[in-house]
Amino acid sequence: MKKIKILGLDLKWFIIIALIVVTCCAMDVLPAGMVGAFLFLMIFGSLLDKIGNVTPIVKTFLGGGAVVCIFGGAALNYWHIIPVSVAENCTTFMKGGGFLDFYIAALITGSILGMNRKLLIKAAIRYLPCILGAVVAALGLVALFGMLFGMSAGESIAYIGIPIMGGGMGAGAVPISKVFEGALNIPAETILSRLVPAVALGNAFAIIFGGLLNRLGKVCPKLSGNGQLMKLNDNSLKEEIKEPEEKTIEDYAVGVVISTAFLAFGSLIAALVAKLGLNIHPYAWMILSVAIIKCLGIIPKRYEDAATLWYSFVSKNWTAALMLGIGIAYTDMGQIIEAFSPMYLILVLVVILGAIIGAGLIGRLVGFYPIEAAITAGLCMANMGGTGDVAVLMASQRMELMPFAQISSRLGGALIILMASILVPIFF
Repeated sequence: MKKIKILGLDLKWFIIIALIVVTCCAMDVLPAGMVGAFLFLMIFGSLLDKIGNVTPIVKTFLGGGAVVCIFGGAALNYWHIIPVSVAENCTTFMKGGGFLDFYIAALITGSILGMNRKLLIKAAIRYLPCILGAVVAALGLVALFGMLFGMSAGESIAYIGIPIMGGGMGAGAVPISKVFEGALNIPAETILSRLVPAVALGNAFAIIFGGLLNRLGKVCPKLSGNGQLMKLNDNSLKEEIKEPEEKTIEDYAVGVVISTAFLAFGSLIAALVAKLGLNIHPYAWMILSVAIIKCLGIIPKRYEDAATLWYSFVSKNWTAALMLGIGIAYTDMGQIIEAFSPMYLILVLVVILGAIIGAGLIGRLVGFYPIEAAITAGLCMANMGGTGDVAVLMASQRMELMPFAQISSRLGGALIILMASILVPIFF
């Protein structure tokens, strides 16, 4: 017991702090704002993460700590096990407070700036075919199985396949419902109520299969790059893992500024382009800007190292807190429960399997490891955008693939919305 540490704290001190938080919650005096939300999410997120990572079956087949944090958080909120004030404060911190954006900015910026420049260029060119392979296989399979269950191909594609592959809620299901509204003359709210269960269940299956693919990679090592997307036959493409020469407090500050500045730049470009009638998520512009600057070698090496150092800190210390926050703020347990039926579950499962198979097969053809291609171009197309990306990559233990996951969620999601605007009028 003395050897157990959670959040770097000895178990005794962790329990003392956890009891303080529990007492504050019971008396409804947990500080409001960032202080209370951050404390609650870090303490109980790390606890649930620890439980998930040591529980048999869960740790091996279901994604471990990521799944326990997300669905544990959703259950705590849905059954009101935690006070409403705490749940609302955590939701505000995650959404209005921008913690999710802060986290993803650190991961995208640090992971891209920490990549080998030649590797980034070669991998990006081959990535789009993997996304297309995932989409074609997923929509094709759900259409086929839908017809076997008595649904039309168009209905199963429109209400199950497209929303799952559409990049989440805000950047996926919501704009897709607007596309359907214009084409079908049905209120967007009515359509959205049919799309949400598919998105939620698809996200749940994507997280679970992230853990299963990680397990498959250990059983069949030839299929896995252990977090490396591209097979490397050229020594010049191999990553040189180097720690920054000197770690200083100033480096962390530089990392924070660099990552948040890229997010701000992405938001600026998105706002300017929106005036031209083209709505693309700021994350997409952030990814493109970081990748272009990395390829051109504009940023000094010291700043790249600082961004990578900050990314490592955030990923190691705040991921469990974020997972719990995703469960509380973004995962509606009620919608997931209502959608449960054997036919519906099978159709959602078919979409996920189609995404995995399509991305994995095409990935292998273009020189990627099948498991990494299936996770990024497959599962990260089928989850709930940025929140799902973090969950899937944590479940698969491949957080370093965040840039490619975000390409799937943002650029791939935009592709699905475009496809929906074309396919819906044809099928309906």
